[in-house]
Amino acid sequence: QVQLVESGGGLVQAGGSLRLSCAASGRTFINYAMGWFRQAPGKEREFVAAISWSGLSIYYADSVKGRFTISRDNAKSTVYLQMNSVQPEDTAVYYCNVDRRPPATFKDSLKFGSWGQGTQVTVSS
Repeated sequence: QVQLVESGGGLVQAGGSLRLSCAASGRTFINYAMGWFRQAPGKEREFVAAISWSGLSIYYADSVKGRFTISRDNAKSTVYLQMNSVQPEDTAVYYCNVDRRPPATFKDSLKFGSWGQGTQVTVSS
C-alpha cells in the first residue's frame, strides 16, 4: 500500500517562502507522476502542480504559476514544492499523491487510491 508523508508546512508571512516535501513509500515508483494538491477550509481539494517521472513535463494551476516550483528526487521517492511569494489565499492543507497516469491529467481528476495526512500552510497578511 502506498504511503505518503507530507512535511514542511507552517506559518509564514505574506511574501515569504516555504518548501514542502512529500516522501512516498510502499512500492517502486518508476514511471509514476507525482503531484501536489491543496484544500482550504470550506473548499474542495484542488490541483496545484504535477511532474512526470523524468521531470520534463510539469504542470501548474494558474493561481500558483510563476510563484511555486515542483521538483522531485526519484532516488528518494520524494516530491518537493517550493512556494515563493505566498499569499493569504495559499492557506490550506497541502497533500501530495502519485499515479501512473500522465501528470497532465492530475488537474482534471483527483481520484487517487489514498491520501496522506497533509501539511498545514498558513499565510498571514
